[in-house]
Amino acid sequence: MTDNDFSDPGAPGGGDPPGGSRILTDISSRNWEHPADRAALAALRKIPVFDQVLRALFGFFGEKPIRLAFQANAVLVGPNQFPQLWELYNEVCDTLDAPERYPLFVAQDPVVNAGAYGMDHPFIILNSGALALLDDRQISYVMGHEVGHVMSDHVLYKTMTELLIRLAKMGFPIVGLAARAVLLGLLEWSRKAELSADRAGLLAIQDPDHVLSGMLRMAGGGSDEETSLAEFIRQAEDYRDSGDLADRIFKVLNVLGESHPFWVLRVSELRAWIESGACDRILRGEYQRRGEPNPAYAEDLSEAANAYGKGAKEMLDQMAGAARKAGESFWETFRK
Repeated sequence: MTDNDFSDPGAPGGGDPPGGSRILTDISSRNWEHPADRAALAALRKIPVFDQVLRALFGFFGEKPIRLAFQANAVLVGPNQFPQLWELYNEVCDTLDAPERYPLFVAQDPVVNAGAYGMDHPFIILNSGALALLDDRQISYVMGHEVGHVMSDHVLYKTMTELLIRLAKMGFPIVGLAARAVLLGLLEWSRKAELSADRAGLLAIQDPDHVLSGMLRMAGGGSDEETSLAEFIRQAEDYRDSGDLADRIFKVLNVLGESHPFWVLRVSELRAWIESGACDRILRGEYQRRGEPNPAYAEDLSEAANAYGKGAKEMLDQMAGAARKAGESFWETFRK
């Protein structure tokens, strides 16, 4: 499905784990972090009440009650609990060279989903619905996605987002105007953070077709026999490129209350990253290691701004085109 070679046996960077993927020794999470993720988080931290709201929530709940709230209805995965899943999880952690084995839980929930939560001690929860729908490689992608969240230090903000969503639904008084503003900011960042974690999930299994077919299944269910990945990719490209200004505005409005972007956009974003050659370079061993200095702040800021600037330019171009067509239509009517 792609022109990229993900299986170069001579690629440097580490050995091969049992699953056959290249171990990305000491890889820094910056290698998979989408610039829009960093830009959105920087913008979020500029909200005046951001730190105060998070500190209030952290002080109100604390680490242990949050862990209990998320883990009370789940089973801890290990050698004797879901042993095959445990083996797959260890291969994922080996491939991404994760600093530790973050506790993995399976929760009885038909919704096809997973999440990385916690504060000082991150953990991952995988819903049983995902196990029922996805094959082993696709499950490994999902687990790699969540490990990517943890390694990118997303878990505190992800946990706060989930807590604020739950409290808002319950009408809890702590979710006042200030907290709602923070929640909207967290949701905007969360959608961008998913693009980063998708890249980590791809690096975890190094198999684009399995990642994209997993996205297809999570978008609409169905088996390989009754679905077409090629058609889904075309659908994703059509959604991204088509529509007038009003359509683009509605696309933004449709996700305002969501923590995840639409699957079709995630497919397009991940394919763009693959086609840029960035993934291949990482698999060849050309990546930033943990502990190496980050790019200059100005360079990082420019890259992040460009990620948002491209979207803004597209919107402005659409507005200019719509205005030009409106003007042409007006003069055509006037001449008649």
